[in-house]
Amino acid sequence: MYEFDSRIRYSETDPEGVLTIESLIDYFQDCSTFQTQHVGAGLDYLKERHLIWILNAWQIDIDRMPRLYENVTVGTIPYLLKGFTGQRNFYMTGKDGSFCARANSLWTLFDLQTMYPSRITKEHEERYEIGEKIDMEYLGRKITLPKTEGVAGDPVIIHRHHLDSNGHVNNGQFIRIALDATEAADIKGFDPARIKRLRAEYKKQVFIGDYLTPVIFHGQSEEGRETVTVDLRMEDTSCCVVALS
Repeated sequence: MYEFDSRIRYSETDPEGVLTIESLIDYFQDCSTFQTQHVGAGLDYLKERHLIWILNAWQIDIDRMPRLYENVTVGTIPYLLKGFTGQRNFYMTGKDGSFCARANSLWTLFDLQTMYPSRITKEHEERYEIGEKIDMEYLGRKITLPKTEGVAGDPVIIHRHHLDSNGHVNNGQFIRIALDATEAADIKGFDPARIKRLRAEYKKQVFIGDYLTPVIFHGQSEEGRETVTVDLRMEDTSCCVVALS
């Protein structure tokens, strides 16, 4: 387990003074990066070994979003390292210790020289303290597109600000592009500010100069909630699917 304390900043909030989903994801990403640095398996360690961690899937369940100036604790728990993959939880809690959000994530360790997944070594594994999974509903990695007809949004060209230290589109930027597409579509009955669950399945790396076209599907979840699924495509290839409900 690794935790850090923070306070919700103005730059992280929406016009109502509430933390945005994009900023929540940034907190979770920073938390995992802080932990890898703390245990000596961070960017320099990976670079020396020609390795990167690639995110395969997110599931983020939101209990409530904290507000401007609110004190929060952000944490992460790696709970499984096996073969080529790692799984870790994330959470954000308020001052009283109750959950604001909980998340599950699946990662693959990738070798940049062979361009294949790399088996996690005992040395790498021993740097992490493996913990227990947190209490939440665990859904599968795959996201099935609705059977309704999708509507294509405006293509988005990838710029330098979309990239991370590995030179490809950061996983949080995919989410930003998907959220922007849903707001531009102005879907009747769907309020992005009331999202309680976000899932993302990452399929293909995207680089500077590439174009992503969001294809938007509107339907209902099994619980009867309004659901929007965004398939971010490069030509006919699906690069990332984001489901919001």
